[in-house]
Amino acid sequence: MSIIQRIKRKTEVLKDKYFPLKEFDAATLPWIDKPNPDIAGFLKKNPPRYDVPYDMADKLRSWEQNGYVVLEKIIPEAMIDKFWGDFQELVNNPDKYDLSVRIDLDEFKPNQERNIKDFPKKALQGKYVKINDFHNSSVAGKKLMTHPYIVSFLEAIFNQKVVVMQSLVFMYGSQQPSHQDYPWVTAKIPSHLAAAWIALEDIKIDSGPLYYYIGSHKMPKFNFGSGILFKPDSTKSPLEFADYLDKKGPEMNYPKETLLIKKGDVLIWHSALAHGGSMITNPDQTRKSFVCHYSTEQALPFHRNFPAQVPVKQDYNGIAIYNNPIFPQSEDVLK
Repeated sequence: MSIIQRIKRKTEVLKDKYFPLKEFDAATLPWIDKPNPDIAGFLKKNPPRYDVPYDMADKLRSWEQNGYVVLEKIIPEAMIDKFWGDFQELVNNPDKYDLSVRIDLDEFKPNQERNIKDFPKKALQGKYVKINDFHNSSVAGKKLMTHPYIVSFLEAIFNQKVVVMQSLVFMYGSQQPSHQDYPWVTAKIPSHLAAAWIALEDIKIDSGPLYYYIGSHKMPKFNFGSGILFKPDSTKSPLEFADYLDKKGPEMNYPKETLLIKKGDVLIWHSALAHGGSMITNPDQTRKSFVCHYSTEQALPFHRNFPAQVPVKQDYNGIAIYNNPIFPQSEDVLK
């Protein structure tokens, strides 16, 4: 990083500290989030690069109004099975791989996030497990998260070069309290964030399915006491944030909906859509899913954990994927 870039980065950090965001910056909002977006006009000038099997205009209207879209039956079963095969190889042979994993069980406190080698194999195949950035190890994961029909929609909402920010693999439901993504999954521009929830199996009601408040991406932002982003000096907790969302959603007449989609369907949601994981009523029922977060090259020109480094990147269907600098030996080991 050059001296000028270092100064610019330090200025950004100081600005964030002393003048924290209270709302998304109107100047850098994606076009679709600005008042009265001209969807027809946009698509006339910017048709999708791929021939998608859904009505793009209809999906963009849904996104603008509701804060999410469901793309039905867009992922071939063979792609999913190949990816899940890689995942099974990983958890059955953890000693062969280097990867960051988090298991939210008391027995692993205070260090619940570790290299996969440092967890018992049995725990890796159980509940409360988050496999971080498995796409870096799995070529099938890279192909899945950059499927042309996902790429097309992301390019439409951002109208910029899209980059992969992170990914998570779940075997079971998370039971995570209500939250929005932007306070934690942060780039230089918080509004330049979207997520995809790729169903790796048919989702059952007793598995702790995802829920969300329809239209909640338009609700007033929560102030953590340090602005809209959660930081070490925040005076409000994630549970207070969840309580705010669960009260504000019904108060503003945002209906709560449970996601019961099929294998090969994809939910894409807005960074400010309030969502969470329902209670698991059948502890044996899995909820296999691949959750991917995306940003833009403008907002995230570096690997999220290494802002001072020039990233090593690969291109899949026009989306940039940054190699993981922590485990360079694990990049694309599963092909």
